Amino acid sequence: MELHILEHSLKVASIAKEGIQICTHGLIKLAFLPSKTRCKFFSLTETPEDYTIIVDEEGFKELPESEHLSVAEATWLALNVVSGGGSATNSQPIGVTKIAKSVIAPLADHNISVFMLSTYQTDFILVRERDLPMVMHTLSAEFTLLRVINGETVAARSPGVTNGFVKPKLVPRPVIHPLSSPSNMFCVTSLDPDTLPSVATLLMDVMFYSGRIKEPGASNEDSEHIRFFSFSLIEGYISLVMDEQTTRRFPNNVLFTSASGELWKMVRIGGQPLGFDECGIVAQISEPLATADIPAYYISTFKFDHALVPEENIQSVIGALRTNKSTGQ
Repeated sequence: MELHILEHSLKVASIAKEGIQICTHGLIKLAFLPSKTRCKFFSLTETPEDYTIIVDEEGFKELPESEHLSVAEATWLALNVVSGGGSATNSQPIGVTKIAKSVIAPLADHNISVFMLSTYQTDFILVRERDLPMVMHTLSAEFTLLRVINGETVAARSPGVTNGFVKPKLVPRPVIHPLSSPSNMFCVTSLDPDTLPSVATLLMDVMFYSGRIKEPGASNEDSEHIRFFSFSLIEGYISLVMDEQTTRRFPNNVLFTSASGELWKMVRIGGQPLGFDECGIVAQISEPLATADIPAYYISTFKFDHALVPEENIQSVIGALRTNKSTGQ
């Protein structure tokens, strides 16, 4: 298999809920007017706590300086696993569990922190730019390493990391953070970019205003129903993650759906904000799912992580992760 190192230099940032109006102009431009910017990688995810932005350096210029904008210090690079060649964003979705043992676990074993973004099209593994030599050295035995430069995919040069490199001793990875599962059911979908203008007003409402009103289907007693919405526009491909109620607001035949119309349940990871330095969080979740052959999307945000698993698997997933947690203590 091939591991593509994409050419985007990425920033990860958080926008406080009370400050979103300050950034709305730039975010609308990035999401709906890509021809007016040079941005090629943009993702916006709303959680109950904040908005997480993943954006390349060109797109970051569209955001104003603000006390409500917190930016992770590192510059990040996106990696993408491609089976059988082809571009990174039109390959078949393989799910984070399919790369858990070949990518996620080895990086965790070498104390390399990752930030995950699963989309409708593929999975992006974000690593700090300074960690790239060790990432390449760690994964070079398993993958053909290719780097995208000026839109062209070429063989990646050897990182030259040899001195002091010791193969780690593999140890069990218990789940150490609290887990919760909101009551919402979610859809992972997309739409044709040509239809984006026809639903732009609706999408802007969902992105920036719907959180201020009561969600349809969420009663006062339904405290486990959470606000979560993710929009990505990456190299021309759109990905959307939203709950089932939100999808009903869209016109028929606009959103792509799978033949099974599959719904997903969420596992939220973390009781307190996770930060960016701890290694192995994604591996703690994805390895047990890979062992059980359960597909999953995984979306890291500025404060917490989120795994989406098929609705029918949620109880077995929670059981497996909690068992993994208790046996590791």
